[in-house]
Amino acid sequence: MGKERVAQLEYSEFQAAMLDEAKRRRKAAKIIAVLEHFHGPLDGLVVGDVGCSAGFIADELAGAGAGRTLGVDIDVPGLRRAADRFGARVAFVCGDGTALPFPDGSIDVLVFNHIYEHVVDPDAVVAEMHRVLSDKGTLYLGLGNRLGIMEPHYKLPFLSYLPPALADRYVRAFGRADHYYERFRTRRGLRRMLRAFHVWDYTLPVLATPTSFAGSELFPGTVGRVAQAVLARAPRALLRMTLPLVPTYLWVATKTPRRPAGAALPQPPQPL
Repeated sequence: MGKERVAQLEYSEFQAAMLDEAKRRRKAAKIIAVLEHFHGPLDGLVVGDVGCSAGFIADELAGAGAGRTLGVDIDVPGLRRAADRFGARVAFVCGDGTALPFPDGSIDVLVFNHIYEHVVDPDAVVAEMHRVLSDKGTLYLGLGNRLGIMEPHYKLPFLSYLPPALADRYVRAFGRADHYYERFRTRRGLRRMLRAFHVWDYTLPVLATPTSFAGSELFPGTVGRVAQAVLARAPRALLRMTLPLVPTYLWVATKTPRRPAGAALPQPPQPL
């Protein structure tokens, strides 16, 4: 491929996780719980899933009451699967995130879940989402952190820390791939990417109270319950010190200033 990045077409054909229906639906439940805590019910809203692939999350968004649900991707095989199964209640569109096929301000809720590291120009995609989101709209973001110790796609420690040439050698040495494509950003870099938005951080609330956000699988067993209890009661200042190394951030963004609509939490969401 050389050094030039090109779009990852047909992503679901080589990334089996995109076709893991149970896991994708669990992710959707967490996304919906966060959105409903911040925004309220999705009833009657126009909701879009940018990077929808095989459509499981979009289908769950439709099932949560969205008035109209849209799924957008360049993954044609994934879109075919999605349309075959869920086309009766979700409109799937083959489209590039840098040129979303929607009018200005036409979408009430957007989901952008673990996508930015895969696209060639994430800043351009974020600008397009800002354009199509309504003034009172809500954007859900699942964002991988470059400084998360275990790289999530290839399960190799510190992989995302490395410059591209060394990262390529690392994945080849362990037989995981010929080339390391993904490009992650740090927490500071992600905030710069979203500088046009007002952002609330739901990372700690979800970790501290996973059952409130359909995330009970985050802390299985007795050890998990102890970890959850510690997170729920730990001083906020101490928890904030860990954020630069948290592997995934869960953020909610809006074009105009808003506050979460949901109930109080032991570790409440915080504005960035």
